[in-house]
Amino acid sequence: MGRVGAQRTPRRAGSGASPARRAGSRKRRRLSASAFPLLAALAAGALPAGATSAAAQAGGGSAERQASSGGTEAQAERFGFGRPATPEEIAAWDLDVRPDGTGLPEGEGTAASGAPIYAAQCAACHGPNGEGGIADRLVGYDPASTPPFGPRYEAWRGDGADVRFSVGNYWPYATTLYDYILRAMPSASPGSLAPDEVYGLVAWILAENGIIARDAVMNASTLPAVEMPARDIFVPQER
Repeated sequence: MGRVGAQRTPRRAGSGASPARRAGSRKRRRLSASAFPLLAALAAGALPAGATSAAAQAGGGSAERQASSGGTEAQAERFGFGRPATPEEIAAWDLDVRPDGTGLPEGEGTAASGAPIYAAQCAACHGPNGEGGIADRLVGYDPASTPPFGPRYEAWRGDGADVRFSVGNYWPYATTLYDYILRAMPSASPGSLAPDEVYGLVAWILAENGIIARDAVMNASTLPAVEMPARDIFVPQER
């Protein structure tokens, strides 16, 4: 006769862990709750009295500690990395231009001066004539095809095809064109263009859209005065 194996005692489902492991798990659960009483109280929706001051003393994030730390220099020394930004570095990023022209720098440009810059820096993505490519269309303003925006657009379009928006029929402020090109273009090296180059590109794009004359000079005085065709098409929307 074959040998009969030792009979095994059936185990209750879910009780595969050994008694030692189960005890350790209970201990860890008790430790989690006891080691972080503030977190446990927050999770339960209650904050014990005095916990705010205790957390500030333990966490090191209070305004008092930051004020007494000596500012960014002391913090950089404390944490071992970083340094305060210099005024020159801050100024290099403080480049925003507002719709009214605030922030425009000195310099100037025309469509003629901007044409070779566009061919070298922009045409590969936006098309040789601004017609669009792997990047957005820039040129294409036709007064007869300039649509209204918002809820009126669908009624205006009817069963026709969607309009391809461009700088000429969509952008409400010419100064925004300068702001965007200065900070974000060309995509391979944003911020690398000099003010005269940016003014030239802006003049070329506006002239190609028929918004300004080809011999018009764009600078901090003339650019804010350009009336974009879409300025009056934008309407407030109640929300």
